[in-house]
Amino acid sequence: MNLKDALKLAFDKGLDLVTVAPNAKPPVCKIMDYGKYRFERAKREKEAKKKQKVIELKEIRLGISIDKHDFQTKVNHAKRFLGSGNKVKVTIRFRGRELGHPEIGYETLKRFAEHCEEFAQIEKPAKMEGRNMIMFLAPKPIK
Repeated sequence: MNLKDALKLAFDKGLDLVTVAPNAKPPVCKIMDYGKYRFERAKREKEAKKKQKVIELKEIRLGISIDKHDFQTKVNHAKRFLGSGNKVKVTIRFRGRELGHPEIGYETLKRFAEHCEEFAQIEKPAKMEGRNMIMFLAPKPIK
């Protein structure tokens, strides 16, 4: 159908002529109410956005010489964060002479990961970055 006939047909019906595939040979057009189409598309996108889960990154900071009770409190915080579907960044900051003993930091992070292994998996293992040692935990997928 040529362009003039299509426009006349759309005008007679009180609708719009919308180009669906402009690069096709010949271009493909559709007669529809464009305002209604835009409204429905926006509504679908809004609905899809509601169903999305935003994953946040929570940070837990440990010291190299953390006490048992403090350690358990931090593990409980991580359990709560992971239970709500967030990722956890566990950081140990080395100060002064502590920087000479990174193996103690590795042991602390390894122990932390062992305490969290029932509800978390290691996304990125412990790694030194300047004065900090960082490890990322992600919630285990639900089976």
